[in-house]
This record gives sequence, C-alpha cells and structure tokens, in this order.
Amino acid sequence: VGTANALVGGWGNLGGGVTQLIMGSVLFPLFKLGMSAEMAWRTVCIVPAFVGVAVGLTILKISDDAPKGNYGEMKKNGTMAEVSAAASFRAGAMNFNTWLLFVQYACCFGVELTMNNAAALYFREKFLLTTETAAAIASLFGWMNLFARGVGGFISDKANARMGMRGRLWWQTICLVCEGVMVLIFAHSNSLGAAIVLMVIFSSFVQAAEGSSYGIVPYVNPPATGSIAGIVGAGGNTGAVAFGLGFRQLPYYDAFILMGSCIIASGVLSLFICIKGHAGLVTGQDSEEAIAAWKKLGGSAPAATTLQVPEPDEDAAAEIEEDKA
Repeated sequence: VGTANALVGGWGNLGGGVTQLIMGSVLFPLFKLGMSAEMAWRTVCIVPAFVGVAVGLTILKISDDAPKGNYGEMKKNGTMAEVSAAASFRAGAMNFNTWLLFVQYACCFGVELTMNNAAALYFREKFLLTTETAAAIASLFGWMNLFARGVGGFISDKANARMGMRGRLWWQTICLVCEGVMVLIFAHSNSLGAAIVLMVIFSSFVQAAEGSSYGIVPYVNPPATGSIAGIVGAGGNTGAVAFGLGFRQLPYYDAFILMGSCIIASGVLSLFICIKGHAGLVTGQDSEEAIAAWKKLGGSAPAATTLQVPEPDEDAAAEIEEDKA
C-alpha cells in the first residue's frame, strides 16, 4: 500500500520540478523575447493551465475509478459497499489519528508546495542569480519525487513487514525529524554549492515523509479511507498556506527556522497515533490478526494480483452503516 501510494503521488508531484524547469528556464526566456518580463511570466502561466485541462479530460475519458473498476459498476455488482459520503466523512473526521496525520502531512507536502513557490526567488535573491538559473536549481526540489517518495513508501512497507504499524510510525518519525533538521542546516548555508546539496537531501526526506504518511492512512479506518485520505491531503495545502504566510511576513532565515522547528515538532506527534488493532510508536500491542498479516508480508507469500488493503474494522463499518440508515 505504501509503495503504490508513494509512487503514484511522487510521480504526480514530480510535475512541480518539471514545471519549475520548463516554465522558468525554457518558456520564460522565449516569451520574454517578444514582450516585457512581467507580461512574459503571466503569459507563460497559461501553458500549465492548458496542459492540466487536457490531462484531466484524458483521465476522465480513459481511466477507471479504482484498480478493480469503476465505482458505479462495483456497487452494482456488490463488490463495493454503498456508503454515503457524509457518513464516511464523519467517521474519518471524528478519528483523532486523522488530524495528527493532517498536521504531519502539512509539514511534508505543505513544505514541498512552499518550496516550489519560494525556492527560485530565494536562490535568486540570496545568491544573486538570474531567474532562469534560479528556476533550474529550484526544480531539483521537485525532481526528487522521481524516486524519494516511492522510496519512502517502500521502506514504510518493509518496516511494516518486520515490525507492523510500529515500524511505519518509526520511519515516519525519522523522516520528519531528519527533514526538520535539514531545513535548519539549510537556513544557515551561505554557499551556493552547499545550499544545493542540502536542498536535495532536505527534499528527499520531504518526499519520503509524504510516502510514509500514505502508508499509514489506509489503516486508520479502512471503511472511511477515502475521506481520511482527503482530509490528510488537505493538510498539505493548509501547511503550504501557513508556511507561505511565514515566508511572506518574515525574512528568509527566520521563515526557514520557524518551518524547521514546526517539522521537528510534528514528528513528535507520532507518539500519539494509536490505530485500533495496531501497536503505537512505543506503547500498545498489535492484535493477533495484525501480527499474522504483517508476518505474512514479511515472509515468502506469493505476490498478490490486486492491490491489498487492510481488512475493514467491523465496528467502524457498522458505525458508518448506522449513520447511513
């Protein structure tokens, strides 16, 4: 689950780095030949908008809703339960673990969105680079999605196979703490070369934490996974707004220190994530079913032909059905 979510999300986020590079270092210089720099930048923004609409329409036309088919067909065939969106959202929103992951995702994906917006300007102003050069350097942050988020999800799965949920939570904590520490070190860098290297390492932990987060999400409350995934994902956008305000109101150094401190603090929240049937970071025990499941994954069991997700919590599923009724 962690690897699949991380690979898809990581390659999706890779668009951030590709956009930085193409818009800032390729299209912007071309458009600037026939108009002012300000007008050229505004005009360039039309390109990703057009590409986004075209890709969205293509996906709507040719893709399925899920690995097993479209939701309408699955509900009709009885392979997917009829659960109201309101009941699912209530179940997800009332789970405390959802909001802890919301904050942690704000401190990884929110950081990525913030850096996508601020990195080019930071390098241009801090090291007196041209817009084209600064954009090319800043694009490295997004390019780490090529592998780092997938690696984060993969290691989360491997940790789960050896230690169960406790393994996933430890890896999540390590990623967030290392990410925060790298931000603090990056803030003190006055060398362009060192800043680039530090940003690449910092970005790798950002993406790994994102992959790790969505290795945990499907276990929180399986019948309400869609709603929980949406709430946690919204944490990323919320974090981007919050950190963006910090960069807008504070000097770069202070903004990076504040961001790094918040990230490290978010790692501590893993102590309070307690998922029913699974061990916590330092407390609790896995249920017999959970132990059997992760030991099977850690052994030589044959590969599944379809994406495997945690078995639904019967009590949680019953609650959703009661709310629906």
